[in-house]
Amino acid sequence: MLPLRRRVLLEAAKLFDTLGMIVAFALATAVVAYQTPEISLQQFLSMRVKLENFVLFCGLLIAWRLIFTAFGLYESRRLSARVRDVLDALKATTVAAGGLYLAAAAFSIEMVRPVFILCFWGTSTAAVLASKAAAYSVLRSARRRGRNLRKMLVVGTNARAVGFARRIEAHPELGYTLAGFVDDAWVGRGEFARNGHKLVSGLDGFMPYLRTHVVDEVVIALPMKSAYVQACRIARDCTGQGIVVRLLPDVLGMRLARAHAAEFEGEAVLTLSTNVADNWQFLLKRSLDVVLSLAAIALVAPLCVLAAVAIKLTSPGPVFFIQDRVGLNKRTFRMFKFRTMVRNAELRQHELESRNEATGAVFKIRNDPRITPVGRFVRKTSIDELPQLLNVLKGDMSLVGPRPLPVRDYQGFEQDWQRRRFSVRPGITCLWQVNGRSSCPFEKWMQLDMQYIDQWSLGLDFKILFMTIPAVVRGAGAA
Repeated sequence: MLPLRRRVLLEAAKLFDTLGMIVAFALATAVVAYQTPEISLQQFLSMRVKLENFVLFCGLLIAWRLIFTAFGLYESRRLSARVRDVLDALKATTVAAGGLYLAAAAFSIEMVRPVFILCFWGTSTAAVLASKAAAYSVLRSARRRGRNLRKMLVVGTNARAVGFARRIEAHPELGYTLAGFVDDAWVGRGEFARNGHKLVSGLDGFMPYLRTHVVDEVVIALPMKSAYVQACRIARDCTGQGIVVRLLPDVLGMRLARAHAAEFEGEAVLTLSTNVADNWQFLLKRSLDVVLSLAAIALVAPLCVLAAVAIKLTSPGPVFFIQDRVGLNKRTFRMFKFRTMVRNAELRQHELESRNEATGAVFKIRNDPRITPVGRFVRKTSIDELPQLLNVLKGDMSLVGPRPLPVRDYQGFEQDWQRRRFSVRPGITCLWQVNGRSSCPFEKWMQLDMQYIDQWSLGLDFKILFMTIPAVVRGAGAA
């Protein structure tokens, strides 16, 4: 059960959000009324509210609270980044506005027009964000003054545990005080002791300490390989007493992965993933891929026709070069390009392997004898890549992502960390394209792909798209 003070604050936050929704609804209604010249303000205010509209409005209030609860806006998020609160608030108000529009369409409510939804969404979002900002500011100020604090106990004395504790202490606005560390003697604990950290008990003394001291949260940072039994016992003892237990994301030795918890049929599931995007972000990225690729196809269609005619007239063979490439999670797909080499050029590649100028698994020759005169120009200008817009529409590729590699190149990978590039959908352009392309060494290329995956955002995608244009115009690194 939540403490009384937290319950009061939580209900106050819910009430404030509900009032924000009512104000947003009223403001949107006033805007629609103002834009309806046949109805004066006096007539509008004198209108009677129908029973069905009143019931619908009450349903909206209930749905509003349920949506906000579903998106976790009323959960304790001391350790979460503020940007997560902002994104979840945006998602919640967007879903609420979309639900209102669908309900209005189902019940034929003429007042709820696109301008109404836009005004409602903007006002309600601003109100929710203002509420979150005010609450965060008040809590941060109170915690700095020693109020609203939680006692945290760290189980483990390794470098990971100490580093986490230091980061907690560096942010007093989070409202944590460090009770100390719990661990048994081990070879590396001498360094821990020399740094002056507080050890409150050994692993066997954990429960006696828990019974006699104030502890709100326990962070388990024990190595799973050697201390699995102890970690399980500590987690069980803590949850049995209603104490919050946190596991560090790299508790299984995977520092790179991010963790989030879910539930499946009543059983907790911990998910470790290196992908930074939520499902809604992937959905938005995919939507932008479809919209922008359709627009690009319409824009470059005449250029594609000219390229196809030039290829067909100057060398025998098909217009398109279709090759199996390795895509998302190593799925193979057929990638389209304009043909820039002589017919059956792939069959001649083994003859040129000794002339390969690229490092690593890829095959590149600056003056490849198989390239046709028209093909050289098409490659230099990156026109040969335009048919891949069809792969984007099919969903095999994205506009931005690590370049899809031929099966031959993938089979030449020697280090497993490089295969993480296949954990995202491949793209037409990425950091490699805007940093030299073929002139970029293979190792640097793979590092750029990892950098893209680790730092991904929609903003980064747009930045790469804009940077690709001058890179293509310059023909930088094209081979």
